[in-house]
Amino acid sequence: MNQDFDIVIIGAGPSGIATAIAAQKKKLNYIILEKGYLVNSIYNFPTNMTFFSTSIKLEIGNTPFISHVEKPTRKEALEYYRRVVKSKNLNIKYQSEVNNIRGNENGFIVRTKERSYKTKYVIVATGYYDKPRLLNIEGEGLSKVKHYYDDAHPYIGMDVLVVGAANSACDVALETWQKGANVTMVVRGSELYKKVKYWILPNIENRIKEGSIKAYFNSELLKIEQEQVVMKTPEGSVKIKNDYVLAMTGYMPNYKFLESIGINISESKDKVPEHNPNTFETNIPNLYIAGVISAGLNTSQLFIENTRDHGEIIIHDILSKMK
Repeated sequence: MNQDFDIVIIGAGPSGIATAIAAQKKKLNYIILEKGYLVNSIYNFPTNMTFFSTSIKLEIGNTPFISHVEKPTRKEALEYYRRVVKSKNLNIKYQSEVNNIRGNENGFIVRTKERSYKTKYVIVATGYYDKPRLLNIEGEGLSKVKHYYDDAHPYIGMDVLVVGAANSACDVALETWQKGANVTMVVRGSELYKKVKYWILPNIENRIKEGSIKAYFNSELLKIEQEQVVMKTPEGSVKIKNDYVLAMTGYMPNYKFLESIGINISESKDKVPEHNPNTFETNIPNLYIAGVISAGLNTSQLFIENTRDHGEIIIHDILSKMK
């Protein structure tokens, strides 16, 4: 069964929602296809996460975001975006993972498991939180290894190794330690990432300095075993007792999907999907990308606050083609 639309938007995150609002304002017939839940990435953030951005910078669609404190929480963000979607009555189809996009002389056929959608334009706004950056070491497939973190409770009284040095790693190390875990960090560099949230960085540095959290710098994890881990450190190979490995090593766009639909990926270290930075149109005519995926692996460059205008830019370009 085919359904016809002017625009198919893939992903119901903040960028996808903002793009849909821009399309709706211009009376365009659109649908958002979301493989999971509304703002799925935010839903999968740690339960007690606090944003670095202020609520004002997270606003989309001219809808005020009122937070109880300056830095909103995950829970507040979920409620905000739910209210935006409800108030705008956006057309979203959840649990609809796109597995194929094919172009023809009339536009595109976008296929999910359930049905196909005919459209003139496609906008991919899938974010980068779906695919963790793997360690690619022995033992990474063990059930004790987690690339996503939700809550500290399961780690009470456990020996936990946190891999990483940025915001997620520092947040996780502190929260699990505060709840009673025996926490060790392993960091490739000589220090923690200097752009860690300003209210987190001094705290984690002090915990390391006093020895409450053990940290191995200039080190890397070599092997994960059921009851221990093996690390390479400046002092040589070190083995420590371990119950869980929390690999907070970051995430990346779903390149397999992007390449499967024909988007070229740059050969630079940032692996940026090919697109016109002024319109966000990719190497495939009438197929656009929106949001943080336009930065490729440089995930510290783009956030909700500096990508929320992508939708309006894209819709403006589409309208110029429709004249």
